[in-house]
Amino acid sequence: MTASAGTRDYLVVTGAYVGFTLSDGALRMLVLLHFAAAGMSALAIAALFVLYEAAGIFANLAGGWLGARFGLPRLLVGGLALQIGGLLALSALPAEIGPGWSIAWVAAAQGLCGLAKDLAKTAGKTAVGASAGSAPGRLLRLVAWFTGAKNAAKGAGFFLGAALLEAVGFAPGLWILAAMLALPLALASVGLPPLLGKSRAARSVKALLSRDAAVNRLAAARVFLFAARDAWFVIGLPVHLQTAGWSMAAIGAWLAAWTIGYGAAQAAAPAFVPRSAGGLAREVPAARLLAAAIAVVPAAMAAALAAGVAADGVLAVGLVVFGFALAANSAVHSYLILAYAGREAASEDVGFYYAANAAGRLGGIVLSGVLTALGGVAACLWGSAALLVVCAALTLGLPAARVGRAGA
Repeated sequence: MTASAGTRDYLVVTGAYVGFTLSDGALRMLVLLHFAAAGMSALAIAALFVLYEAAGIFANLAGGWLGARFGLPRLLVGGLALQIGGLLALSALPAEIGPGWSIAWVAAAQGLCGLAKDLAKTAGKTAVGASAGSAPGRLLRLVAWFTGAKNAAKGAGFFLGAALLEAVGFAPGLWILAAMLALPLALASVGLPPLLGKSRAARSVKALLSRDAAVNRLAAARVFLFAARDAWFVIGLPVHLQTAGWSMAAIGAWLAAWTIGYGAAQAAAPAFVPRSAGGLAREVPAARLLAAAIAVVPAAMAAALAAGVAADGVLAVGLVVFGFALAANSAVHSYLILAYAGREAASEDVGFYYAANAAGRLGGIVLSGVLTALGGVAACLWGSAALLVVCAALTLGLPAARVGRAGA
């Protein structure tokens, strides 16, 4: 692949995935704020997202195999099409059905969107690796820019979803999001070589799940990193703000600003992550240091709340510090999975890794609902700190050199 073709593919993939992520962020705010305003409990809101995250685990595992078997563009197109279907299914929620059936309907539609998200994510992240070439440092820069753009779009989506809910309501907002995906779908359909990322796919479930030690450990660390984020950010924080009297638009704007800043910090990660010729000797120690640093943040926030410091100040300052720490950790993880991934199993390695990511989000969302019900946002922060300690311990064992692949 020539450098110009690689750059073109990278821009097409990034553009399509950014459009997808805008709709995904907006969907989260639409669902969370709509049902919270309707009086649904924190545990019931968590239940709405269980299938969304659970579907992502299977979508990532299957997506890695499908990407290797059929090529990444088809996987990205499939994710975009499923997202449109999930949005339309959610908009068709009958007003007259009871609370139990409403939860089941929304959870099922969210399940489609969860499949869509992680099929598109596996395709997008793997395509970045496939289009990066071999120039020193280029992969880390492209991964950082891609993840930064994705999270900036997600933040903008948070604001868009809250604004749509206030301006046009739940179902019309979903219709607008579905219509917005037409352009990314067209971009992914015609703008990429159809066999991009195609390779020899695993022939058995055992081979699909058997990754080398580095990928396994990194995936385990990722589970706890994103469980720690979602344990307080997904339900605990928005419910706390809504209870404190914030408007939907204000909640969406604050979460949007945080996520956009988080994306900008991810994009800037290459400037402060040390680089080595082999791609691991200095990057892995940086990952270990960052993992230890982030574990301190939610514990300090929870301790400040327990000491009687004003919650708004603690959350405002803590969100900024946590956002920078999380952005750096996430960007380095996203780089390391592509650095560790085997050439013949890149999409499967990435799919396995993001299945772990989805498992972490699933656990974090359930914990967020439980801990919010038990002790509000302070309990969520203590839970997050405990999860981050485990993440840091796992990161200490990451190898700083490539090793042979088990079962390869």
